[in-house]
Amino acid sequence: MLKVDSLHADIGGSQILRGVSLECGPGEVACLMGRNGVGKTTTLKSIMGLRDIRSGALFLEGQNLQGLAPDARARLGIGYVPQGRDIFPHMTVEENLRIGYVANGSRIANVKAALERIYALFPVLKEMLGRKGGVLSGGQQQQLAIGRALLTGPKLLILDEPTEGIQPSIIEEIGETIKLLRSSEKLSILLVEQYVDFCREVGDRYVAMDRGAVVSSGPIGALTDEVVKVHLQV
Repeated sequence: MLKVDSLHADIGGSQILRGVSLECGPGEVACLMGRNGVGKTTTLKSIMGLRDIRSGALFLEGQNLQGLAPDARARLGIGYVPQGRDIFPHMTVEENLRIGYVANGSRIANVKAALERIYALFPVLKEMLGRKGGVLSGGQQQQLAIGRALLTGPKLLILDEPTEGIQPSIIEEIGETIKLLRSSEKLSILLVEQYVDFCREVGDRYVAMDRGAVVSSGPIGALTDEVVKVHLQV
């Protein structure tokens, strides 16, 4: 589904990404891991076209993404939930969700069915349709952001730190949602996450980064305690 090949990127004259390569297969959850500041979010923004790259190649289902604007990449089937969620705080839950399917409605044959699917995944959203996004808890906002991204009809869903600052009960719900999307809907998911146990529970493969480069990767079962100690522990 996604192939990133030897990505190099600079910010303000400093090299941030050093030959990053990774893949996420159809119906697979790939966990991009690493300490703070190693280039994980820059990798995601590069995939979305929100950050310029110096060299390298990006492919979605074999199609070259290089030179395409972020909106074009979204229309090809990439849904993105950034760190911090970026919901619209002064719009209601219903209006935030509407943004998703209006922005890319051509990918959704039945909007009503798509909305009911979101309410089934995140029942709290249906209960709060008239509330402003800014008054929701962090966990509810995260569910709203994921729901909005799913309403664009993605083939690949990118999640940046979905468990950050969220209560354990919501983390569990998000984990179950990820597993459901993978198993029943065969959605590919690229997940940036520092919570190792969460990755081991939901992931199929891992990619560990350090200082802008991939230092270890493989099936999630190969994510040993030694790899965690050397490359992931703070």
